[in-house]
Amino acid sequence: MKRTTVGGQAVIEGVMMRNGKKCAIAVRKPDHTIEMKKMIQTSVTEKYPFLRLPILRGVVNFIESMVVGIQTLTYSASFYEEEEVEESKFDRWFENTFKDKAETILMGFTVIVALFMSIGIFMVLPYLMTGFLEGRVASHTVVLILEGILRILIFLGYIILISRMEDIQRVFMYHGAEHKTINCLEHGEDLTPENVKKYSRLHKRCGTSFLFIVMFISIFFFFFIKTDTVWMRIVSRLLLIPVIAGVSYEFIRFAGRSNMRIVNILSKPGMMLQKLTTREPDAEMIEVAIKSVEGVMDWKTYVQAVRNGEIED
Repeated sequence: MKRTTVGGQAVIEGVMMRNGKKCAIAVRKPDHTIEMKKMIQTSVTEKYPFLRLPILRGVVNFIESMVVGIQTLTYSASFYEEEEVEESKFDRWFENTFKDKAETILMGFTVIVALFMSIGIFMVLPYLMTGFLEGRVASHTVVLILEGILRILIFLGYIILISRMEDIQRVFMYHGAEHKTINCLEHGEDLTPENVKKYSRLHKRCGTSFLFIVMFISIFFFFFIKTDTVWMRIVSRLLLIPVIAGVSYEFIRFAGRSNMRIVNILSKPGMMLQKLTTREPDAEMIEVAIKSVEGVMDWKTYVQAVRNGEIED
C-alpha cells in the first residue's frame, strides 16, 4: 500500500480534504447537488522554519487543524441554516469595530474556547476526580494509572453520548467515507463509489487515534510530576500538554507510514476507537468524499503512477 499526504475531516453533510497547502471542502446541499470550495492554507511553519522541528510541528499542526476544522464546519453548516437570525447590537458593534479582522478574531476566540474546554474536561477534570486518592493510596503510580483510565473513560463516554445524536451519526458516516476514499487511493485503485465502498473505514492517521494516543501518553508524562500543591500539579499538567500533543503527532505520523508489527499493535486501540467515530457511508456520501479529493489532487495521475511503480512506500 502506498502512502499519501492526503488527510481529511468530516463536516456537516460533507468532507474536507487537505493535501499540502491545498484544501477543498465538498458539501451535499439540500437540493442534493455537490458544492465544492477550494482554499490555500499556508502554514505558519512557512514563515518560521524552526516550527518544523519534531514535537513543535505536532503542536502547530494540531492548532492549525482545529482552525481549519472550525472554518470548514462553519462553511458546511451555512447550507443548512433553517432561518436567518436577526443580527444583535453586539454583532453589529463587533463587526464595525474590527471590520475585516472580525472573522479572524472570532475564529481565534472559538479555537481558544474549544481548547480550554477540551483541556478542562479531558485533562484537569480526571485529575480533580482522583485527587482525593493522593495520600490515601501509597503508590503514586497507581493513582496516575487510575487517573489515566478515568480520562479515557470520560473520552469514550463523550464519544458514545454524541454518537446517539442523529446529525452526528451522519457526520460519522461522512467520516467513514473520508477514510474509505483515502484507503482506496493509497491502494492505487480508481476512485469510484464501487471501489471505495470495499475498503476499510479505519485509518491509522485518523484524528481519533491521535486523541486516544494523547490520553495514553499523558499517563507516562504525568508520572514525572511530583509537587506538593494541587495548583502546581494542574499548572504542570497544562504546561506538558503541548509536549504530549507533539509526541502523539510524531507517533501518528510514523504509524501512518509504517507497517512494522509493533507499530500496528500500538495503533490497534486507536483504530478500534474509530469504530465508534465512523459509520458505513452510502454511495452519495462516497461521491462527496471523491469530489473533495479531486479538489486537492489529480488522483488519476497519482493512481497511474502507483501502477507504474513510480511511487514508493
